[in-house]
Amino acid sequence: MHETLAILIGIGLSATCGFRIFVPLLGMSIANHYGFLPLSTGFEWVGSQPAMIALAVATLLEIGAYSIPWLDNLLDTIATPGAVIAGTIATASVVGGDISPFVKWSLAVIAGGGVAGIIQGSSALVRGTSTAATGGVANPVVSILELLAAVMGTFLSIALPVIAVILVGIILFFIFRRVHRLRIRQSA
Repeated sequence: MHETLAILIGIGLSATCGFRIFVPLLGMSIANHYGFLPLSTGFEWVGSQPAMIALAVATLLEIGAYSIPWLDNLLDTIATPGAVIAGTIATASVVGGDISPFVKWSLAVIAGGGVAGIIQGSSALVRGTSTAATGGVANPVVSILELLAAVMGTFLSIALPVIAVILVGIILFFIFRRVHRLRIRQSA
């Protein structure tokens, strides 16, 4: 796989780790298992049958847990560092080949883990706002939207990585714009 394409796939998958940790890893596992996504050396285990089963179980548990309003906010405290780790793994597992290990892991940590952490942090803020505004009643809707974003983002990252990264850029633009506006309001 061409390295630029691998980097785009890795960043797209990492971003989806910010919505749900295990959905993109499960998508990677399935795609690799069926020959659609090559993984870099040392990460072949992601496409193994035991990994696929474990990731499927973890995905189902994560989906179920996020549908419980009080538990979803608690999970966000664990999910934020988990998303950074999963985003790092997602990028590192597809980037390889001719790239030096230093560049590979720098990309994985900064781009992969960074984008996953930013999206997860924003997702946690949205859920916290939803909890405060509706007493948690709207949280299952937020959870479903995040799940849809994770599933569609995973699919797009593997099938159409350029489009996925453009969408990630748009999401990050809105996140940074929102943060900038909040800072302006707070300083006024």
